[in-house]
Amino acid sequence: MKLLGIDSSGLVASVAVVEDGNLLAEYTVNYKKTHSQTLLPMLDAVAGMIELDLDTIDAIAVAGGPGSFTGLRIGSATAKGLGFALGKPLIQIPTVDGLAYNLCLARSLVCPLMDARRNQVYTGLYQFTDGTMEIRIPQCAVGIEEIISKINGQDSPVIFLGDGAPVYRSYIEENCQVAYTFAPAHLNKQRAAAVASLGLLYYRQGKLQDAAFHRPDYLRLSQAERERLAKQEAVRQPAQLEIRRMEEQDIPAVARMEQQLFSSPWSEKSFHEALGQDVLFLVAARQDMPVGYCGMYCSQEEGEITNVAVLDAFQGQGIGRRMLGELLRQASVRGIRRVFLEVRVSNSKAIRLYESLGFQNCGIRKGFYAFPREDGMVMQYTSNR
Repeated sequence: MKLLGIDSSGLVASVAVVEDGNLLAEYTVNYKKTHSQTLLPMLDAVAGMIELDLDTIDAIAVAGGPGSFTGLRIGSATAKGLGFALGKPLIQIPTVDGLAYNLCLARSLVCPLMDARRNQVYTGLYQFTDGTMEIRIPQCAVGIEEIISKINGQDSPVIFLGDGAPVYRSYIEENCQVAYTFAPAHLNKQRAAAVASLGLLYYRQGKLQDAAFHRPDYLRLSQAERERLAKQEAVRQPAQLEIRRMEEQDIPAVARMEQQLFSSPWSEKSFHEALGQDVLFLVAARQDMPVGYCGMYCSQEEGEITNVAVLDAFQGQGIGRRMLGELLRQASVRGIRRVFLEVRVSNSKAIRLYESLGFQNCGIRKGFYAFPREDGMVMQYTSNR
C-alpha cells in the first residue's frame, strides 16, 4: 500500500510518500514562499529522489481543512488534478486530526492550535491509546478561552502544538490549570507524513472519495465574506454598538486584538495591571463582544493616549472616532485639559482622524517605533473647558 500525502493548509508546505509502515520520503518547507511556487516542485523532487512512478501510488491523502483558504485551495487543486490524471482516489484528512497525529504515541491529551485570527483558533482535543486516535473534541473554530476552559475540565495533562501555540502561549501560561507542555520543533507543525500515515488507516476503513467530489472543509466563511456580512449587519443595526468602560472580562478579547493589529502588543497581564492604575480604557462592543478599544493614562491635567484599535472587519464605520470622542469627553470631565498621543508618521489615515478631532502636530520622535523602525509624530489636543 503506497500513499502520497499533501498538506498545504497553513504556512507549512509538505509532501510525503508512505508505503505500508515506511516513510519513503518527505519534503517539508516552513518559509514565506507561496504554496503555488513550492508544492509541485517539491513533489517532483520527492518523486525524483526515490524514483517514484506516480502510477504506482494507491491513493492521495490531502489535508482537507480547516486552514488557510489559499493554501487549502492550492493543496486541493493539486490533489484533484493528480487524482483525475492518475485515476486514483483521494482521502480527505481533517487538518487538525492530521496535525494531532504527529503525536500519535503521546500519553497526554493532544491539542492542536492553528491560528485562525479574528480571535479564534482551529483546534480539537485528542487522546491516543496504543496509536489509536480517540477524538475528544472534533476539529472546530473557537476562541482560545473556550478550548482552554474545556481542557481545564479534563483530568489529564495536555500537549499543545501548531502555529497557534506560540501566538497564545502567554494566555495558556496564565490560564491553563492542568499540566501542559509544547511539542518540539520537529513535531509541532503540519507534516504530510502524518497525513499519509493517517490516510493509510482511512484507506483500510474505506474512507475514499473520487477526485470530482473533493471539497475543502473551511469550517467558517472567508475573511472577505465575514467582513462583508459584518458591515451589512452594522448598517442594519448601527445602534447595537456600545461605547463603555473596559471590564476585566473584556481583557482576553482586547489582548487578542493587540496581537492581531500591533507589532509590539500588550499582554493580558499588562491590561490587568493597567486597569488597577489611573488609566481610562474604553471598548466598543457589539452584542457585548469588543470590536475596538482605546485607552489613556491620566495624570492631573494631562492625559496620554495609548493604543487606538478597531478590528479589520469593523473599520471604516466611524468606531474609532466615536471611541476617541467619548474618551476626550470623559477626560474633560476628569479635569484633563491636554491630551497627547504618538502616531507613525506614515499613518496618514490616523493622522487625519486625530486632526479632525482637534489634535495638532507638536513634534517628532526619531525612531520611536520598532518593527518596522519609524519616526513617531507627537500630537496634542487642548480642551476648551
